[in-house]
Parts: sequence; structure tokens; C-alpha cells
Amino acid sequence: MVKLCKQIAEVKWFQNTVTIAILVAGVLVGMATYPEFYSKNETFLELLNKIVLGIFIIEVVVKLVAEVPKPWNYFKDAWNVFDFIIVAAAFLPFGGSSIAILRLLRLLRVLKLIKALPKLQMLVGALLKSIPSMGYVSILLLLLFYIYAVAGVFFFGENDPIHFENLQTSMLSLFRVVTLEDWTDVMYINMFGCENYGYDGNMDLCTVSTANPGGSAFFFVSFVLIGTMIFLNLFIGVIMNGMDEAKAEMDVADKAANAEKQVSVEDLEKKLAEMHDIISQIKVTKNK
Repeated sequence: MVKLCKQIAEVKWFQNTVTIAILVAGVLVGMATYPEFYSKNETFLELLNKIVLGIFIIEVVVKLVAEVPKPWNYFKDAWNVFDFIIVAAAFLPFGGSSIAILRLLRLLRVLKLIKALPKLQMLVGALLKSIPSMGYVSILLLLLFYIYAVAGVFFFGENDPIHFENLQTSMLSLFRVVTLEDWTDVMYINMFGCENYGYDGNMDLCTVSTANPGGSAFFFVSFVLIGTMIFLNLFIGVIMNGMDEAKAEMDVADKAANAEKQVSVEDLEKKLAEMHDIISQIKVTKNK
């Protein structure tokens, strides 16, 4: 039974069946966003949901049995733990107001597709490996935001209270600038003064209009160059480094798996040779 489960877990058709079930689960969750359609076909769609859940249960059981006599090895893989949680959550007593939680758990089944596609799994692994380094880059970016936000309040607070009235508003405005969402409008308000640009309909807020062409241009252009160009490239560099590490680990894992297969083939060849020798000896004995 254990050998059969190991063979089933590794065979291609079984993996493809699970992948198809994941795709179907994703489509079913999408259909649930159309209440009228879902209510008309609820019986059929719920049947499909049960079939998908059944396939996921079979997957978990097969992989657990395949690890006998050490079934706990199944839980050493984080993706296996994720699969088990999704399956176990389906048996929790959800109902009434908790139906949204059940739908969310069904939506999480789509994430199983990451495990089914090795390349996608490598990308996710790269992102996870990049998180610590991205944290340090984010701290540096936060310092940049803080410095420019404080300077923005000092320089532009009176002229442009909508965007630079206080520290938190200034940081939010700088986030808009760094995403390049109409950032030139914010710059022009402070270049030409609020009474000349951008405050139409809000003139009651424009109490002290001050034009600062040179300082405003330098402030915003330097922030965009540093925040968007430099830090964006830093994030890309960190992620690329994480991808290289994830790819290297995947290559090592593939080599180890191939080595195990090669060893098993060599063992099989030795056993066949031993059996051949035994058969030869039996034939010689019979001839005597």
C-alpha cells in the first residue's frame, strides 16, 4: 500500500489531476461572485466543489500514507502543511455569518497552483528570501520619506496645506509623488503658488500663496530621482538576488533527486545481476 501511494504521488497524471482541480476551484470561486448565476446552478456548482475537495483529500491521504512509517515527514514541507490546513478547514462548522470565511478558504485553494508549477514556486521562494533584505531597503526608504516630509512641511506647509499641512499628510503626498501619479501638479502648486495653480474651488485654503520655482523643482525632481529610480532598482536587485538563490537551491534539490534515482537504478542492476548468478548456479546444479 505504501509503495503504491509513493508511485501515485510521483506519477504525472496524479499531479496533473490535482492541478486541474485547483484550476476548477479557482473558476468556482469566481462564479460565486455572480449571485444570480450561482443560485440558479447551486446544486451543480456545490457538487463540483465537493469533487474538488475530494481530490484534495485524496492528495493529502496519498502523500501521508507514502511517508509511512514516518508520516510526520509530510508536515516538514510548508506547502504540505498549507494543503492540509485548506482541507481541514473545509470540515469546520461554518455557517450563517461565517460563510464569507468559508468562501475565503475556498479562494485560498487557488494558491495551491503555486506548488503545482515549479517555476512559480521558485518565484515565490525568491520573494520570501528577499523579504529580509527588502526590509532594510524599506527602512532606508522610510528615512528618505521622513526627511523629505519634514522638509516639505517647513517649505510648503503655508502655501500648500492640502498636501503639506502636517507630517502625515506630507508623507502621503510624497507617496503619491513617488508613484508618479500626477506628481507634477503637486510640484506646480508650489512652483507658482496656490492662488495661481491647482487650488480652484479650494481658494479658502490658499491663505498664504508663495511661489518658489527653483526650490520646488529641486525638491520634487530630486525626490523622484532618488525615490523612484534608485530605490526601485534596489528592490529589483534584491529580488534578482533572491531568485538566484532560489534557483540554486532548486538545482541542488533536482541533482539530489536525480542522484537518488541513479542510486536506485544501480541497486536494481546489482540485484538483477545477483539473480542472474543464482539462476546460472541452479542451472549448473541441475545439469550435474
